[in-house]
Amino acid sequence: VQLLESGGGLVQPGDSLKLSCSASGSTFSSYRMGWFRQAPGKEREFVASIRWVNPYSKYADSVKGRFSIEKDSAKNTVYLHMNYLRPEDTAIYYCASSSSTFFTLQTIDHWGTGTQVTVSL
Repeated sequence: VQLLESGGGLVQPGDSLKLSCSASGSTFSSYRMGWFRQAPGKEREFVASIRWVNPYSKYADSVKGRFSIEKDSAKNTVYLHMNYLRPEDTAIYYCASSSSTFFTLQTIDHWGTGTQVTVSL
């Protein structure tokens, strides 16, 4: 499985950004996909995930109400819509997939290479 992220960039506080993650190399009927992020000097943390079949989304408390995750099964692509961005959202965002019920650092099967999101005036 290969995961390729796109859509990062430099934005101002309050702006919106959409990240995309295209997956190739396998089928995803039993997978969860989602996003983690890692800010400089901090540990990688969970952001959002979506179940591939019977979609069910989960979010970190820090992004609830501002971020939303969706998938396009026909394109094997997951999107992260980020609204009302804050400077503390600045990080490298990594797409990830897991075949586990739990979507944690320990259960991730595949990682993307990451895309930088910078929120600054």
